[in-house]
Amino acid sequence: RLERLLARWEPAEAWSVLAGGRLSEVARVARVGEKVGQRWVSDARRADPAEIHLRHSRSGVTVRRRRTAAYPERLIGDPEPPAVLFSQGEPALLECPTVTIVGTRRCTRYGADVAFDLGKAAAAHGVAVISGLAVGIDAAAHAGALAADCTPPVGVVGSGLDRIYPRENAVLWRMVAQRGLLLSEAPLGTAPERWRFPARNRIMAALSDACVVVESHADGGALLTATEAAQRSRAVAAVPGPIRSPASAGSNRLIAEGAGVLCDVEDLLVLLDISRTRLPLQDAAADTGGAAPVGDATAVAILDAFDWMPATLEMLAARTGLDLGELAWHLENLSASGMLARRGLWYERRGETSVPAGRPG
Repeated sequence: RLERLLARWEPAEAWSVLAGGRLSEVARVARVGEKVGQRWVSDARRADPAEIHLRHSRSGVTVRRRRTAAYPERLIGDPEPPAVLFSQGEPALLECPTVTIVGTRRCTRYGADVAFDLGKAAAAHGVAVISGLAVGIDAAAHAGALAADCTPPVGVVGSGLDRIYPRENAVLWRMVAQRGLLLSEAPLGTAPERWRFPARNRIMAALSDACVVVESHADGGALLTATEAAQRSRAVAAVPGPIRSPASAGSNRLIAEGAGVLCDVEDLLVLLDISRTRLPLQDAAADTGGAAPVGDATAVAILDAFDWMPATLEMLAARTGLDLGELAWHLENLSASGMLARRGLWYERRGETSVPAGRPG
């Protein structure tokens, strides 16, 4: 509906029409009822466009309006393009090959492990992983992409970029903003209203070259993303799961209805039509320096932060105060050395052994 206004008037003029109370004209152009039109008029009269623009600029948020050079090329010609996108981070990531990896918030350990591995493999091969920064599969896929330390991920969220949701993903959210790209249809200050999440699914689908559903319940929101992707002629695949697992009921049904079957990294590369010309996943640890039997104070501090109990990335960041990128690197190095075991979004400390070497450089 907003797009109809912007198709008729430039943004400044559209705001002037709304603030001027030209209700009948607004209702006719946007094809909305009187109640909606009145709310728009009321909101416009309370708004100060100059102040709003300044606030976004000071926060490092870029406003990308349709029909301007800043608008993502992947969304041009989309059947439901967002009229405006607010972004924070590196927009050039959308020029990379992209894959949307989605799934249930109530994932199993199997699902989280698979999502992490797929995210890491995709990033290691130069693919930008797109997801919604929700708990569960989304978070695991993004964590995997960040752990690859190669191609940062893209998060498409259902709130203003200053309204982190869910709060338990705060560290992950900030890592994506610092190293990757955050996108939202909503301006700063917008609460994570329920209806915004299905709406953002179409953006994730439109930005992707392919969509992968790792786990989904029978009525899961990830299925909506897959449907949006299929409607846009994107490749759609799903990871098969146990037939008795409710978390795989929806993803298994996708396969039965004709979606591609994704069982390993090779399947992902085939789906994206990418050859193994970039960093192979199994070589990632060696490429970053590997592990050596010498002491490293940072690694010791991370191990001490476990207190022999499993911990998430967010928990360890709070306990150690480490830079997020450095912490992610050390966790991968410690896992590669066998000192930690990763279980989905959790890390567990294993038995006593030598501390791996510090990060080179």
